Amino acid sequence: MHIIDRRLNPRGKSLENRQRFLRRAKDAVQQAVRRSLQNGNLRDVLNGGEVSIPIGGVAEPSFHRGEGGVRDRVLPGNTDFTEGDIIQRPPGGGGGRPKEAGEGDGEDSFRFVLTREEFLDIFLDDLELPDLAKRRLSETEETTPTRAGFTVSGSPSNIAISRTTRLAMMRRIALRRPKIEEIDALQREIDECDIEEKRILLEARLKSLKDKSRRIPYIDPLDVRYRRFENTPRPVTKAVMFCLMDVSGSMTEHMKDLAKRFYLLLYLFLTRRYEKVEIVFIRHTEKAEEVDEETFFYGQATGGTMVSSALAAMRTIVAARFDPSEWNIYAAQASDGDNSYRDETATGELLRHAILPLCQYFAYIEVGDEDGDSSVSNSPLWSLYEGIRSDLLPLAMRKVCRKTEIFPVFHDLFQKQAHSKVEP
Repeated sequence: MHIIDRRLNPRGKSLENRQRFLRRAKDAVQQAVRRSLQNGNLRDVLNGGEVSIPIGGVAEPSFHRGEGGVRDRVLPGNTDFTEGDIIQRPPGGGGGRPKEAGEGDGEDSFRFVLTREEFLDIFLDDLELPDLAKRRLSETEETTPTRAGFTVSGSPSNIAISRTTRLAMMRRIALRRPKIEEIDALQREIDECDIEEKRILLEARLKSLKDKSRRIPYIDPLDVRYRRFENTPRPVTKAVMFCLMDVSGSMTEHMKDLAKRFYLLLYLFLTRRYEKVEIVFIRHTEKAEEVDEETFFYGQATGGTMVSSALAAMRTIVAARFDPSEWNIYAAQASDGDNSYRDETATGELLRHAILPLCQYFAYIEVGDEDGDSSVSNSPLWSLYEGIRSDLLPLAMRKVCRKTEIFPVFHDLFQKQAHSKVEP
């Protein structure tokens, strides 16, 4: 979200204070968008709509002239106080703007409607894929107009005014074109001259200057320059995101809803922010399969749990379709942490030696029960991954138990960083 204030600085207003207000309002809108993400339904999230921010911070700050001394004012309708009475502070520190009707505390809010485009722009404002480094020219080359100097012909909309003016000035100076001030001064001297012989000489000189001025135009077609552009190939960043979701019988509906919310945010983030990002959906029970978007989010499946099947499917797809030397490879895995005991060794070997060396970034999200505490104990899969993470491989791990934790975790994993690196 970018707010550009082109207003002039009015009297009594501070430009610095106004910019501070705009920044504060932007933060309030971002917080309102994040609250709506936490509480919205899965199908309705990120469709835009009404958001509200506290009205207390909306008023634009301004400077007022202070009034000192004793001030006498007549306030109509006063039947309770006389001069010299001390007005007691309202109970509970209240006062100012009245609260909502009835008993209890109330809070005024400023409500407005955001379109889907505005909503997504605010949502994606400070997110990015980390370590997006590998670049190449795509097979269908994309080109972009690039400045390539100046030319003597072109479209009128591309006239380089500063370059044209500079060349015209250089030509006028080189050819000694008479200045308008010089001609005007000579004309005044002729008007004030009383000697006939001198007057004739001045008029001849004036005629010569005017003729020379007409022969040397102020701007000649030879001076005109146009900005020149060339279509040059643009490096296209190619990335693929693998979405690995556990849909086994141990995943409750609440856990699946948490995982789908996370993947929905990820899907919208990738498709909205990046043009050249492939998304591969893989769901698994004791076996894994690549599915389309609709099946991934809304399909029904259940069974046992074999996490290595999803990692093996990802390895196979990478080998067949995505050359690691050309593609930035990312993966996001969501699971409840359960895995077959006999599958732990295969899962660890695949992740450590086959998956993480190919990945720019691997995010593991562990979902839990709504009334659970994510900090109490570690699941078998979490303990396995935590041991692998100690090898400084690009692996990030987070736990989620409630809907309100989805966006903070997602934002934490994909926020912009000065130097993108995986944090523990």
